[in-house]
This record gives sequence, structure tokens and C-alpha cells, in this order.
Amino acid sequence: MIPDAIDIAFGPLLPWPAIAVLAAAAALLAGLVLWRRARGGWWRTLALALLVLALANPSIVAERREPRSDVVVVAVDRSASQEIGERPARTEAALQELDARLARMPDLVVERVVVSSRGLSGAEEGTRLMAAVREALADVPEHRLAGIIAITDGQVHDVEAAMAAEQPAGPFHVLLTGERGEQDRRLRIVRAPSFGMVDKTVTVTLEVIDPAAPTGSATTVLMGIDGAEAIPLAVPVNQEHSVEVPIRHGGQTILEFAAEPGTRELVLDNNRAVIAVNGVRDRLRVLLVSGEPHAGERTWRDILKSDPSVDLVHFTILRPPEKQDGTPIRELSLIAFPIRELFELKLADFDLIIFDRYRRRGVLPRMYMQNIAEYVRNGGALLEASGPTFASRLSLARTPIGDVLPAQPTGGIVEQGFRPRVTALGNRHPVTAELAGAGADGGEPTWGRWFRQIEARDVRGNVVMSGDAERPLLVLDRVGEGRVAHLLSDHLWLWSRGYEGGGPQAELLRRTAHWLMREPDLEEDVLRAFARGDQLEIDRRTLEGDLPPVRVELPDGSSREVALEELGPGHGTATLQVDRPGLYRLSDGVRTALVAVGALNPVELSDVAATEDRLRPLSQATGGGLQWIGEDGVPALRRVSADRAAAGRGWFGLRANGDYVVTGVLTIPALPAALALLLLLGGLLMTWRREGD
Repeated sequence: MIPDAIDIAFGPLLPWPAIAVLAAAAALLAGLVLWRRARGGWWRTLALALLVLALANPSIVAERREPRSDVVVVAVDRSASQEIGERPARTEAALQELDARLARMPDLVVERVVVSSRGLSGAEEGTRLMAAVREALADVPEHRLAGIIAITDGQVHDVEAAMAAEQPAGPFHVLLTGERGEQDRRLRIVRAPSFGMVDKTVTVTLEVIDPAAPTGSATTVLMGIDGAEAIPLAVPVNQEHSVEVPIRHGGQTILEFAAEPGTRELVLDNNRAVIAVNGVRDRLRVLLVSGEPHAGERTWRDILKSDPSVDLVHFTILRPPEKQDGTPIRELSLIAFPIRELFELKLADFDLIIFDRYRRRGVLPRMYMQNIAEYVRNGGALLEASGPTFASRLSLARTPIGDVLPAQPTGGIVEQGFRPRVTALGNRHPVTAELAGAGADGGEPTWGRWFRQIEARDVRGNVVMSGDAERPLLVLDRVGEGRVAHLLSDHLWLWSRGYEGGGPQAELLRRTAHWLMREPDLEEDVLRAFARGDQLEIDRRTLEGDLPPVRVELPDGSSREVALEELGPGHGTATLQVDRPGLYRLSDGVRTALVAVGALNPVELSDVAATEDRLRPLSQATGGGLQWIGEDGVPALRRVSADRAAAGRGWFGLRANGDYVVTGVLTIPALPAALALLLLLGGLLMTWRREGD
């Protein structure tokens, strides 16, 4: 075997500390002998040295070594910001040039890493170039790393984490594909709430950043709410600006902001921003007015009080004004009926007003009845549960409230057993669709009977439940901006008592109240969509007609058509796989909807101007270089030793580490035991002879 390297190794026969003590003693003795110039001193010193050397047991080691190639990592940025202008062409040209130059370098292995910000998670996290480089270096020993070359626009979003962690062992070189001094206008959302209270406003703080425009100069930002016509806003440039946005309904409210183009633009995508604000109700404020005590009054109170989100104000009229029995006024009630406060001053504060078997007794003046009717037309909610007096001359229909009620009394009352049924229209309406016990496909309901129903005429709105002889029982109607629900019976309480098995009174009243409150889940004619990870779930409800396909417009402007799967009458759903974050617009020709998927304002597009500021500290810390391809082209590549500079003007250095693997070892004793003994005895003999002369 022809060795590649020869070295001396020691295999001590005694522990090194013992050998060190013996060597020190021998040196002291030899020094004393030589100082006194005794005969045979040099021979004695030689014998002691041979003794110490023999105890150290030296050997000659010959190694056969196999060189190992160094590794260079080439990281290529393929993120969205790298598709601007000349960046793609420069990236490809630089990559081809690097491949050609690296191929001419012997003993060098190239590891290529491609970094992309595609997909839902990638758009939210931005360009994670350093994480990809760390993953590529996981199986590369530090002493084999020649260097790292990154081809990017400089918009890397995990540099700070890389600087805080352990830095690469080799030089980090950067090739920038953009233009030095690029400028771009962009819209930044500084602060935005994730939820807001219904019927109140939320504050959104935004900033139009434009290096090419003077600070404080005005620009126009268009604000759209749930796809409605955009509202122009005057916003100062390079300054934070707050906007008050109303939340008009529960569920998700989509806010779109778009700044007009600036004088210098790279892309227009970052001139837009989208915010999703979830509308929630603080507490449902309900005013329940019972016209007289009856068996079902407690049912209303128990259902409303069982919901912790409901603030209930309940008044029961126990004694009509016309009754004269000598009872002092101060003893007629615990508190005075605050008519003016409830029906004039604070009427708009209530979310829902319920009249339960109310009849005209002169307690509420006609003016207050008119206030309630206007309250409904202006967006309020009213639920009327009619009793026998609704069919009499004392009926609530003979007041201004009658103008907003969807049914008028005929004067007739049905007092015989019947089971409430969900109508064909009710099977489509979310308030009554799929109620437990309703009976499948028009079958007989399994819930208990009622024994009173008020006959009605001039019915308008949607009849979702019927009673005896298919007479209207529950009617839902929209009046102006408000909503009205009319229950033409006072026997709902039989279900709560479990009569003949009872019925879903709690669920029915909950759905009715939520429909009156415009909860999105209870809308009867609506197109909705929900983002569930990488899936878009589409839900369509309609009271009439078929379910046409839904056209989905993707954030990149393309569109596709999705067929709905019918789950029930007037109810269809579909699922669409999505891989691009942003705002999706849906339409079936009648209804439209917006849904935000993934990162609404991707980090990747928040700032697209090429920059050296992010990567220069890392490059300098590792001894690497940085160069703009558009100005200076691709630098030359050199192999340099580990103790030399790895970058200079017009060139990048790749370290030659000289790593190897030992494939064979030959060990030969440098001082065999027999030879050591012979030399030691010879030295002692010569010492004895010299001293005997």
C-alpha cells in the first residue's frame, strides 16, 4: 500500500502522568550528571532517554485516504415576487451560468434548493428561504460545506430567525435579481379587529406607503363592504389613517380596500387589502309584553330566560284600567309600567319585541303603537303570538301594528285538536326545515296536538307551518327593513309540557328569533361560502326554483363552475378544493357571496421592491458576497482555502475544505521491544565501561 499520509502515534505502556514524572526525574538526573561532568554522563542520559521513549511506545501510522467532495448549496427563489419584470429571466440566466461554472469545478457537489411561497400556508408565511437552506444542510457536515449561493430579490422573511440561530458554516453569497432603488406603492393594514359588535362600528387603521410621493399628500382609497358599491376615502400618503366601518349583521363581514395606482408601480396586487370581521351580538335584548296571565306565559319566559345571551324585560298586564275595585293605585303593581321609557325613549334599544296574547285595553296609547310599527319598518323585529282576543274587536290588528302584521283575523277561532305541519314552503325555509318530528316527505308529524288556532285572511309573507285544514299557523314576513313573525295560536305551551310527546318548541322559537335577528344561518334565500383549510364549502338556500350551478371567481381572475348537490328541498351544497389565498367571489346569477381564504394580505406581496438590506448582514457575518445581477452580471467563482477571504470585487469564493475518509491504516512500531531492550542494555554497558576507565 502506498500511503497518502504518514504520522507518528504513541501507545504508552504506563499512564501519561507516570511517564511525565519519570521523564522529569530522568531529565533532572541527567542534568545533575552533566553539570558535575561525571564520566559516562552522556551515555547515562542516552539510556534514560531510551527508557522514557520505550515507555511511550511510539509507532509509525500510514493512512490510505479517499478525498470527499465539498458541497455547495444553490438556493433559487421562485416566490410570487420573483415573477415581476426581468426577475424570472435573470434568475434563469444566472442559474444556467452557475451550473456551467460549477460543473467545471472538480470535487464539488451541487445541492439545489427551490423556494416557493405558493399555497395557503406559503402565502401567509412568505419566502422561507433560510428554512429551506437549513433543511438542505441537515445532512451536510460543516467541514464539507463550500458555500451557499442564493438567487433572490432579497425579500426573504425568515432572515431574522436565521441571524438569531446558528449561522451557516460556509460563506453565504447573494445574487439579487431586481433593480437597485425600486419603488412601489402598497397598502398596509396597520390594525384591524377580528370581530365587532353588530349595529356598531369597528376601527380599521391603514397606511398607503409610497416612497415616490410626499408624506401627507392625499390619495383615494376605495372601501367596499360585502361586495357593495365602493365608497371613496381620502387618505394621506405615508401616514396612518383610521376608518370607522359599520357592522350591520352577524357572521363574517368582508371589507375591501383598494388604493389608486401611484406614479411608480411594480405590481398592483399590494394596492389592495381584504379584512374579514366577524359580527357578534352583545346580548339579545327582548321586550315581552303579555296581555294577560295564561298557561303559556311561563313557557315564553322559561325559554327566553334559559338563554344566557338574552336580556329579557317582561311585563304582564294583570288589571285593565277599566276595572274598578277600589284597590289603591300604589298597590296595583310592584313598579309602575314605564310606558314612555319602553315605547318611546328606549324602543330602538330592543332587538326583538314579543306580544303574547295582547289585547287593546288602553294601556298603550295609539301613538306608542305607531312607534312600534315604525320600529319594525326601520329594521326592528316583532313576534306576535295571538290568542282568542286577536279575533275580537280588541284585536292588535285594529291598531297601527296591524299594518305590519302578515295576517288579519277573520273573527273565527278553531278549537279542536290538530297537529301543526310544516308546509312545502316551510320545508325549504331554514326556520322550519328538518325540524325534529316533522315527518319525512310530508308524512304525519310525531309531535303532540294543539287545540286552538286563530283563522286569518289577507295573509302575506311565507307560511311555513299550517294547522287545522291547512290554515296558516306560522307566518314569516319582511316589512320595510324589519321582519315580523306571526304565530296564530297560543297553544305552543302544550309542547313544553310534553303533551302527547311534546314537540320542538325551544328549537322552533330559537330559529324564529334568530331569523328575526338576521342571523346568516337562518336566511331563507342566500348563497354562502366557508373556508375550511384548503376546501371551500358552498351552501345555497332558496324558497323557489331549482339550484343552478355556482360560478366561482378565483383571486387570480379565473373562474370555474361548480354544481350543487341537493341535500333537501331548496338546499344544496358543494365543496371546491382551493390552493390560492385571497378573496373568492361566488354567483349563481341571482345571489352573490364573498369569502376570504387563507392569508387575506399575503406577506409575500406586502413589499415586492428588491432590496439588499435583509440579506447583507447575514452575508457579511459569514464572509460572503452580494451582487446585483442587472448591474454586474454573475460573478466569477473561485476555490479558496478556509483561512482566506471568500468574496471580492466580481468574484465569489467557495472554500476548499480538503475533507477525506480513511480507507486503510498500517501501524508499524517505531521502537520494537527487543530493539529498545538492546539499545537500553547497550547504553548501560557503555556507561559502566566509561565510568570504569
